[in-house]
Amino acid sequence: MLAPMARLLVVKATAGADAPERCSQAFTVASTAAASGVDVSFWLTGESTWFALPGRAAEFELPHAAPLPDLIDLLLSSGRVTACTQCAARRDITPDDVLPGIRIAGAAVFVEEVTSPDAQALVY
Repeated sequence: MLAPMARLLVVKATAGADAPERCSQAFTVASTAAASGVDVSFWLTGESTWFALPGRAAEFELPHAAPLPDLIDLLLSSGRVTACTQCAARRDITPDDVLPGIRIAGAAVFVEEVTSPDAQALVY
């Protein structure tokens, strides 16, 4: 029997506090997958880019949702987290501003990830 191939799950969060349920869904799905051993690449885009900054996730509240700081910590420890280059630039966020472990990268890296063999992409 063949061993199952590793599969990359790329999750893009496009919403932040402006759409809290959609934002929370992206974080929850990505962190659940990471906790289950799935290789996860989590992208912060649009308003979710703010969560790349220290302390910003702690300001997010949604009843019956896991705290975003816990989910970001899990994603940073078991996957990778990327803030969109253009989204960060529009918010004057630089690599020196973001949480340790978060990279800033653009569309070329996103396309490379989502078109890699056995990748699955979800956009919230």
